[in-house]
Amino acid sequence: MYIDGSNFYHGLKTSHRKTKIDFSKAARKLADGRKLIRTYYYNAPVDQIEEPLRYKDQQRFFSSLDKIPHFETTLGRLVRRERTAACKSCKASERIVFHNEKGIDVNIAVDMLTMAFKNIYDTAILVSGDGDFEKAIKGVKDLGKHVENAY
Repeated sequence: MYIDGSNFYHGLKTSHRKTKIDFSKAARKLADGRKLIRTYYYNAPVDQIEEPLRYKDQQRFFSSLDKIPHFETTLGRLVRRERTAACKSCKASERIVFHNEKGIDVNIAVDMLTMAFKNIYDTAILVSGDGDFEKAIKGVKDLGKHVENAY
């Protein structure tokens, strides 16, 4: 099972669902009685200097995931970006700061393909609403494996 952590979290928030999840229980439920070999969780930590409290909470969360048997966490990184946007009504410009994840999607895709090639699983369960995995999913299927998107 491959969980795109940020995508999953923001999907829950957008649909006004609770974000505190028992990942061990959720993984077992999604496996639906099949043997679950391992769950891989991917995310990117927030900047410790910009958001110290959120960073501390997130690190505590990552540590709790590391205690779950057969559960692995892979971290990417957030890259800070800035752009200037103009107000449509008054034309005043404002600098907007945002962050882009780096390394998450590629790590998921590489892991799914590598493990399919090594014949580690029969069915990959992908927990993500991200359309960027289309080619990776096709590659996994070309290797004779099944892919379920559990988003």
